[in-house]
Amino acid sequence: MKEGINVETIVVKDIYKRFKISKKQQKIEHTKQQYKTACQGISFSTQKGEIFGLLGPNGAGKTTTLRIIATLIKADKGDVYVNGVDIKDDVLVKKSIAFLTNELKLEETFTPNYLFDYFSSFHGIDKATVEVRKKELFEKFGIDKFAEVKIADMSTGMKQKASIVMSLVHDPDIIIFDEPTNGLDVLTSKVVTDYLIELKNKGKTVIISTHIMSLVEKICDRVGIIIDGKMIECDTLDNIYVKHQKDDLEDIFFDIYKEMKGDEENA
Repeated sequence: MKEGINVETIVVKDIYKRFKISKKQQKIEHTKQQYKTACQGISFSTQKGEIFGLLGPNGAGKTTTLRIIATLIKADKGDVYVNGVDIKDDVLVKKSIAFLTNELKLEETFTPNYLFDYFSSFHGIDKATVEVRKKELFEKFGIDKFAEVKIADMSTGMKQKASIVMSLVHDPDIIIFDEPTNGLDVLTSKVVTDYLIELKNKGKTVIISTHIMSLVEKICDRVGIIIDGKMIECDTLDNIYVKHQKDDLEDIFFDIYKEMKGDEENA
């Protein structure tokens, strides 16, 4: 993390969220429980000019936490502040956030060129700024040669890069990516991770959720480990290594996971 930077951009305080489980899902998960608690008192904060990683297995509560921060769903309990603003005032919050998930699908009948102009219009960005920003992002992600190609005719990797570009049209201060490299080939993944580091160096706040340990170790300043909806660890990687007396995040994660599951079985 950069020296002298200690400005909190996101503050998450003791959030809880549960969802009703359908009969079909109960059968799949072999449970009779009618509700699943995705977040159980999760708290953490992020700072300006850092990459914060939420690490955990599938179903741990990472995506739910990010969706709450991005105002896509509401917490049952707890508070979230973005740049000092309560997210209940979501109109202001949304202007400062980019949120990207693999579930985001661009309309396939349109071109990147059209979609960039279309999404920019929602943010009231003047035409000159739109053209400058479009040129920068299209070149950065290699979309410039496909600007007039319909999304339907693009490769999976190119579609993903186009989605990332569209989420960044308004040059947000906070970038939230849910599994940013999931399903991408190694070259596209590098383009994405390099750009996340570039955003950090520009003073942006970047939050990513992932289950890929090597990605966290490569680009994250701090990490929150979530298991079963609970924040188990939240610190810098160096401090986590020292605490657990190991220098391999994967080993540390599995030690924590086994300890938690052992405690549950003995409860």
